[in-house]
Amino acid sequence: MSVCVCVYVRVRMVSPAIALAFVPLLLTVLIRYRFHLVLLWRAVVLRCFYDWSSGLTREERAFEYVLTHATPGEPNSILDAFDAWCHSKEFISHIGPKKGVCILDRLVLETSPLCVLELGTHCGYSSVRIARVLPVGARLITVEMDERNANIAEKVIRLAGYDDDTVELRVGVSEEVIPRLREEMGVDRVDLVFMDHWKRCYLPDLQLLEASGLLGRGSVVLADNVLFPGAPHFLRYTRACGLYTLRIHRATLEYSPGIQDGMAQLEYIGVNVDT
Repeated sequence: MSVCVCVYVRVRMVSPAIALAFVPLLLTVLIRYRFHLVLLWRAVVLRCFYDWSSGLTREERAFEYVLTHATPGEPNSILDAFDAWCHSKEFISHIGPKKGVCILDRLVLETSPLCVLELGTHCGYSSVRIARVLPVGARLITVEMDERNANIAEKVIRLAGYDDDTVELRVGVSEEVIPRLREEMGVDRVDLVFMDHWKRCYLPDLQLLEASGLLGRGSVVLADNVLFPGAPHFLRYTRACGLYTLRIHRATLEYSPGIQDGMAQLEYIGVNVDT
């Protein structure tokens, strides 16, 4: 009996000591990954709660906010309303204002593309962002696989004042839409591709664009979130294949300034740089 009591006392004395030893480690993890924990809270926990309590999707809630806070026919007002909602309400993985202004807007203005392909329309945020800086007569084709999100995006794009001649939304999986672009939509060449859909689709869709002959010398591909959550196979291929020049734009994750991210800018050269 005395032996059991002694062991019990020792265990009771050791357990708090072990727990205290882990406190510095726990604090270090919490401090180091505090922005990731905030993102987890906003993007997952709050979303699940609001989905359950409102009966609406996150994208539908965002659209309701935009309808009551933006001015129809004014693209910048619509973008500002989306940004305000994502900053103060819930997280949505739009490109956001910082990467939008410094990278995407600048690239569209510099390249003056006549045909732009966007993979991943989501709510239509980046579609509006691109359309407002396109040259006269240019065309944006945007692809969204989720029909519910596509319905919202269609409303957002039309609310911004763009008709089907300027921004055409296609609902479907990118791997099915890309091969049909030439035959069904008369696309001979895509001058700019913006990728912001599932990261695992970046590489197969890029290779599908190559195989379909839609990329010409000088065509530019801009891919978001290549560092977080990341697209390592895509980056490895583009560095090794010799078909592109590659530039990584370092940035922070949209609406999450403490999380490092980046965008990959590719220019198609069509020949191996080593030859």
